[in-house]
Amino acid sequence: MNHFAHLVLAQPTLESTVGNLLGDFARGLDSASLPPAVLAGLKNHRAVDRFTDSHPRVQEMKRGFSRARRRFAGIALDIYFDHLLIAHWRQFEQRQLEPLIGELYRRMSAGREMMPGDRMKRVTQRMIEYDWFGSYRELDAVAESLDRVAARIRFENRFANAIEDLQRNHDLICEGFCEFYPELQRHVAELAIESRNMRANSRRPCRDS
Repeated sequence: MNHFAHLVLAQPTLESTVGNLLGDFARGLDSASLPPAVLAGLKNHRAVDRFTDSHPRVQEMKRGFSRARRRFAGIALDIYFDHLLIAHWRQFEQRQLEPLIGELYRRMSAGREMMPGDRMKRVTQRMIEYDWFGSYRELDAVAESLDRVAARIRFENRFANAIEDLQRNHDLICEGFCEFYPELQRHVAELAIESRNMRANSRRPCRDS
């Protein structure tokens, strides 16, 4: 899953927002140094990724990619899933989309000081300034995002124009996503990684002054 879906599956707190975004910026990070609530968000992010990557419908979607792009199918699907989540929003969510996107941007901005590393701060600021989440309504924006990813890959590749594979397999991917995503929602709710952390912290006795 990509940034937007991770935050939709997060808790409505600054710490959860930072932690669930952190999964894409955590390389080389000493996770033991994170505040417990941020660490719980990071663990939630990783649990979402594990469930997604191992799901039979997602694996089926990857096989639909051309051989030249199949290596990067997971990246392409992650971004496309944000588009599909927005396109089918009322099927999965009772929350209003526009106010939620605005609230996510506010949390990202307010949580900036908790973000380890300048790269995470720069990228999240671009997300806000260029309204990445709102732009995913449009396929052109998805295509541009995929091509930006292709341009950042440091070795020669044929990932450019990955939107072609997504459009060619749209019916398979859309049907699979609409089956898979509710299962992911239930999985996150059953794991309750973040809510259990919140309950555990609330039971800790106060320290003596």
